[in-house]
Amino acid sequence: MSLSSQLDALIAPAPEPARVAFLKGQPYAHRGLHGVSKNGRVLENSPAAFDAAIKLGHGIECDVQAAEDGTAFVFHDFELDRLTTQQGKLAHLRASDIDQIDLKDGNGKIPRLRATLVQVAGQVPILIEIKSNNMRVGPLCLSVRRALEGYTGKAAVMSFNPLVCAWFRKNANHIIRGLVVTEEGSKNFKGRIARHRNLWAAKPDFLAYDIRDFPSKFAASNRARGLPVVTWTVRTSEQEKLAAVHADEPVYEMPQT
Repeated sequence: MSLSSQLDALIAPAPEPARVAFLKGQPYAHRGLHGVSKNGRVLENSPAAFDAAIKLGHGIECDVQAAEDGTAFVFHDFELDRLTTQQGKLAHLRASDIDQIDLKDGNGKIPRLRATLVQVAGQVPILIEIKSNNMRVGPLCLSVRRALEGYTGKAAVMSFNPLVCAWFRKNANHIIRGLVVTEEGSKNFKGRIARHRNLWAAKPDFLAYDIRDFPSKFAASNRARGLPVVTWTVRTSEQEKLAAVHADEPVYEMPQT
C-alpha cells in the first residue's frame, strides 16, 4: 500500500458497511429520468422525471441550490433561463418568488427539496448533490438537513465542495455524505495532491466519480478499502461496461423515448 493510500485510510477511514449498503443495488437516474416521452418533454429535476425513475425502481440523483435565504430548491443551473420561463440567478431570489416560477414545457414549478422528499417518500434511494461555488456552505447545508429531518427513506448528500461533507460530518453525522470527484484537467501531480487533500477534509462515506476518469488509481484504492463508488454520468454502452468494472452503481442519463 502506498503512503498516500495509508494516509487516506488513517485520516478518512471507510464507513461501516451497513451504513452505506443502500447505495448498492440499483442504478440512479441522473436528475431523474428525463427527455422526450409520449407525453411530451420531461425536464431534468422535475416531479415527472422523478416519477419516471420511481416507476422503474431506480434511485434518483438530484441537484439542490439555495434561494437568497438559504432554502433548498431542486435545480441544477445557477441561472434560470435554460429550464424556466424566467432569467437571472436563482440565488438572488426569495424562496416565495422561486415558488412561483414555471419550469418549461408544462413541467410544473421548481420544487423545494422537502416537496421532492415527500414525493419520493422512501420508494427509492435519493442522492442529493449540493451545488456550492463558494466557501459559504452553511445556510444551504442547514436547509438540506432540515428538509431531511424525519425522512425515513434512504438518502445521501454529496458535493464537489469538501466543505459540504465536513459540515455534515460536524453537524449531522447521521446523514450519509459523498465527495464528488473529477480528474478532468487535473491528472498531474498537483491534481493528485488536491484529491487526497479534499478527501481528508471531507472524510466522506462514498465517492461519486466521473466516468471519464476510469480506470482511476485514486478511485480504485478508496473503493478497495471500503468506500462505495457511484459513477456519473453514464450515457453509452461502453460507459456502462466501464461502470460495471470500476464502480458499484452508475448514475445514468438515458433519455426516455
